[in-house]
This record gives sequence, C-alpha cells and structure tokens, in this order.
Amino acid sequence: MTQTDGYLLDNRQTEAGQRFDAFATLFDPTTFRHIERFGIGSGWRCWEVGAGGTSVVSWLAKKVGPTGRVVATDIDTSWAASAARPPVEIRVHDVGAEEPPGEGFDLVHARLVLVHVPDRERALRSMVKALRPGGRLLVEDADPALQPLLCPDEHGPEQQLANRLRHGFRKLLAERGADLSYGRKLPRLLREAGLREVEADAYFPVTSTACADLESATVRQIRGQLVTAGVATNEDIDRHLANVASGSMDLATAPMISAWGRK
Repeated sequence: MTQTDGYLLDNRQTEAGQRFDAFATLFDPTTFRHIERFGIGSGWRCWEVGAGGTSVVSWLAKKVGPTGRVVATDIDTSWAASAARPPVEIRVHDVGAEEPPGEGFDLVHARLVLVHVPDRERALRSMVKALRPGGRLLVEDADPALQPLLCPDEHGPEQQLANRLRHGFRKLLAERGADLSYGRKLPRLLREAGLREVEADAYFPVTSTACADLESATVRQIRGQLVTAGVATNEDIDRHLANVASGSMDLATAPMISAWGRK
C-alpha cells in the first residue's frame, strides 16, 4: 500500500489486525490455491506486496523452506513484524513510489493492495520488473462497483441501514483515490504489462462469520469518518453494529478478482 494522508484504513489502528484476520479466513484458501497451481516449492524467491498481516507470509515461508526467500513489504510493517525470521525479510516499502526490493523473483503477489494505491500503474510496472523471466505475478483486488451491497438481500430496515453505511464507506474510499472498479481491469492490465498466459477468476463470499467480523472491524475503524461525512449518526452505527453482532443478517463482501500471468 502507498502512504497517503488520506488513506482510510490505517494499519496503526487496533481494528486493522481484526480486519487482517478476517481477510485471512475469507481469502487465504483462494490465494493459496492459485499459488499452489504455480508449483511453488523449495528455493522459490517471493515478494509479498502490502503484506499487512502474517498469514500469507508465513505460508509462503513454509513452502519455500530455508533455501528460499520471502520479502514482505508494506508502508506499515507493524502487523507483519512477528514473521521476520529466515527465510522472511520484512521491509518498509512504498510499492507505488519506490523501486522494487530486488529482482529475479519467482513469485510476486499483492492482495487487496493496488485498489488503494494512487499510482497503481507504476506499482504494477514495479511488480512485473521484479519478476525473473518465467516468474509469476498474482494480483488479487476487490471490485466494489461490481457488487456494491453489504446485504444483497435487502429485505428489511436492518439491511437497508447496512447498505446505506456500505454506500458511505465506498464514497469515502473513492474520495481518497481508491478505484472501485479496479478488480475487473486486472486481466487487461496484466496483458498490457507484457505478461503471458493471463487468466483470472473471482471469489464472492455471500455470508459467513468472517464477513461479519470484517464488517464490524471496518465500521468501528472508520466510525469517525462516517459520522463526520454525514453518512450516519453514532446511534445509526451502534444499531448497525448490534445488528451485525446478532448474526441475523447475510453480509457479503465485494468480489475479489484474482488475475495471474507469467513474465
């Protein structure tokens, strides 16, 4: 991720760790399935972009073993610091503004990162540059414009409130430079970056405990911004959090589109 004063979901907040845990539960199986298909094994050199938490980094470390290398970067590495032992190297790094932390990587992966980066084009070029010939790039990003609702089944006032808050959240993201339709562009962008054998798919959880955990952590993290922007009152947010905690609503995420290709 790229450091900007307007970044909405600051890694320094307590809720960030709860969001990383929810992302791991929701999306790690999809991410790991794709990387397994690439044939990852001992000795691979990997760059995890915008690492955030430790789940992907730790999994990669087990796959590449002591002869491999995993470079994990983010603008705020506090949540990933506990994984900093061989073969993992943690670096503070801005993918949209700095040169890549090396070249010759067998795998470069970024999940839910580039949608927030102001200079996404430069970030993608940097990631491609870091690959060895034949290396794999896997970029996974949300497409909130493709499915904008928190509750696709909007059948009552609880769901209507949830969707109103989700609309406000999307508006705040867009105002801070997020591209809410970025995910669908990934296959084309990877081809235009010169990658071969480009493919893509999407994962769209409709309801789960992790979806509720993610929603609760996100709303608590951006509560002040939602109130300041006039999206909702504190009473609205309290009511929504209680509705989420009740387990009575089917909460979805935006589709996560995974796109991959070979240099």
